[in-house]
Amino acid sequence: QVQLVESGGGLVQAGGSLRLSCAASGRSLWSFAMGWFRQAPGKEREFVARIGWSGGSTYYADSVKGRFTISKDNAKNTMFLQMDSLKPEDTAVYYCAAKSPMAVEYDYWGQGTQVTVSS
Repeated sequence: QVQLVESGGGLVQAGGSLRLSCAASGRSLWSFAMGWFRQAPGKEREFVARIGWSGGSTYYADSVKGRFTISKDNAKNTMFLQMDSLKPEDTAVYYCAAKSPMAVEYDYWGQGTQVTVSS
């Protein structure tokens, strides 16, 4: 069974930085597309960023473009989200997700890690 575990969330002041990590276990995810999503209180889950299996293809939501950087380390089976210039609007539970090559939608999800940005 594939399991994803996020870590690195916390409380930061506006303008600060955090780096989230997503560790995979159960099997290697080298062939999986992976991404980050977030869900703020009272809102639906939204896309944040995604990265291809090779790490060479990345895409970001307009709201985080230029501030967040997604990356992965296949050798460590880990994905990262570097978040800089954080804003109060970034406050949410952040989820790691993975999509197997045959899947249409993301089919594996982590439990989420809380990010709170104070103003």
